[in-house]
Amino acid sequence: MNKQKYWLPVLGIFVALIGCITINTPIKAADTIHENYVQKIKAKKELVMGTSPDFPPYEFVKNIHGKSTVVGLDVEVGQEIASDLGVKLVVERMDFDSLLVALETGKVDMVISGMNNTPQRAKSVSFSKNYYQSGQDLLIRQADIHRYHNYRSLSNRTIGAQTGSIQYSLVKQQAKKAKLKGMDKDNDLILALQTHKIDALAVDTATAKAFIQNTNGLIRIPSGFKTSSAGSAVAFPKGANSLVQVANQSITKIRKNDLINKVYLPKVSKYMTNHKSKKDRQKANSMWAYKDFFLAGIGYTLMISALSVCLGLLLGIFLSLMRLSKNSWAKKIAGAYIEFVRGTPLMVQLLFIYFGLGIVVNIPALLSGIIAVSLNSAAYVAEVIRSGINSINVGQKEAARSLGMSRQLTMRYVIFPQAIQNIWPALGNEFISLIKESSIVSVIGVKDLIYQSRLVQADTYRGVMPLVITMILYFIITFSLSRSMKYFERKMGHSND
Repeated sequence: MNKQKYWLPVLGIFVALIGCITINTPIKAADTIHENYVQKIKAKKELVMGTSPDFPPYEFVKNIHGKSTVVGLDVEVGQEIASDLGVKLVVERMDFDSLLVALETGKVDMVISGMNNTPQRAKSVSFSKNYYQSGQDLLIRQADIHRYHNYRSLSNRTIGAQTGSIQYSLVKQQAKKAKLKGMDKDNDLILALQTHKIDALAVDTATAKAFIQNTNGLIRIPSGFKTSSAGSAVAFPKGANSLVQVANQSITKIRKNDLINKVYLPKVSKYMTNHKSKKDRQKANSMWAYKDFFLAGIGYTLMISALSVCLGLLLGIFLSLMRLSKNSWAKKIAGAYIEFVRGTPLMVQLLFIYFGLGIVVNIPALLSGIIAVSLNSAAYVAEVIRSGINSINVGQKEAARSLGMSRQLTMRYVIFPQAIQNIWPALGNEFISLIKESSIVSVIGVKDLIYQSRLVQADTYRGVMPLVITMILYFIITFSLSRSMKYFERKMGHSND
């Protein structure tokens, strides 16, 4: 076998990827000073704010009249800046560790997510003045109140922190005798703390107060960390000086009038404790009250899966025919594509399409998810179809050609119909897997079933039940599809008897 069969096509793919990434360098050089950035915002009449809504009281999701709404201290700050600019505030939700990437690639205009202004972050983005200063605490279980007093008490124990946060860096740098456990969501870390997966959780003081107010069995203690952070600030694209100046004026007004303590935090507290009796809280936090969230998630999941199945199947057939063709270049290109896609994680492909290609063209999150899942599925479908075609006895092809049928007609009317019966179970498994794998789109803010379950977790402070409901819903979807595939499989088997 020629070892260099795929060398040139694979090299071409890598060159294209590097080319897309390096496009960002001249863009940054040309835009070191965005003197007209404010004018651009006013021209489109909206200011897009990126945030990770799992960080109460800074930002969290609330079920308001059956609609998931991001509320919190940071949203109020963002609204103040947008109001001073005379534009509408649009909130984009995504994971915390994706926020700065979204900012650098133009997906959002600013990031407000309880983000601390650190020298490392300031190398890639421009920060406003700090708008709020809070301390650092550790959340522990109430049963451990006499065991742990600060991070020094947690030697050889596990401390959790949100990936990409300042707390993650503080634990890593100062609590060197402790084990560090990072997760994307604070809600997952709270669940890990409650189920003894971690022994403490490092969070902002305001966030710690919010969680213990709404979660039974937890208590906060001083962290003992030394930090030089100036506090939470608004992040903007590097060099967006005109927009930073506008934000600083808004923050100066906020601090002068003490709006955070007098207006914003009291308003946020009402969202967090708007049910007086225990019965009211239980009713508001029941899973039935969030049925619209789960239904919306099912709708997005089914839509993404259906479109990805269709596109993946069409592209997979095309790729399999390329690999079976006599054209050497078609074989190499299809082979290189299949090997590259199967050799890289779907999450990396998704992030590259959404963020990497976003440097050249702004692809919406939903479309990015459909494209990524479709392209990934096509590589696996192509191999399933190719193996099915190769499984047909060569005598079938020879008999058809001896009757005067062309190669195309032979494939269409003789080989492919028989191959379908052989590959149907494998295709069914791929389609079922695709429904489950489509959940990866939640990391870029697509409102699928996983994303909606995260919202329910954040709003109810209940970690396990939303996951149970989500598992049941996924099982119903995949089981129904599996039964349907088996029905058609039996029908095809009966038609050949």
